[in-house]
Parts: sequence; C-alpha cells; structure tokens
Amino acid sequence: MIVNGKEMDFQEGITVEQLLNELNLPKEKVVVEVNLNIIDVSTYSSTALNKGDRVEIVRFVGGG
Repeated sequence: MIVNGKEMDFQEGITVEQLLNELNLPKEKVVVEVNLNIIDVSTYSSTALNKGDRVEIVRFVGGG
C-alpha cells in the first residue's frame, strides 16, 4: 500500500485505526484519505485497507 507517497508493507485487512497505531499517530489529530475518499473518524476501526490502496494522512500541527 502507498502511504503518503511511500510504499509500505502492512498486513491485508489492517484497519485505518490499526495503521495509525502502527505509525504512532493519534486519530484525533489526523485526517485520513483512502483512494481519494476522506474517511470519517468514527469508521477508522471498521475501515479495512487493501494492499493496493493509496492512503494519505494529514496531521494537524499547532503553531503561530
């Protein structure tokens, strides 16, 4: 699967929530897009990913 433009190897069927845990990213501070579709945070634990998926993860960063 492609995550933020880089090919990564994760098990087939991993959920968005599991992927975020593997990457040490808090689900409350990111937006996840899978194959050009934004995934609602309430479905992270039930949205399964496939090897051919393209995933973009955008993190919110505070600053001034």
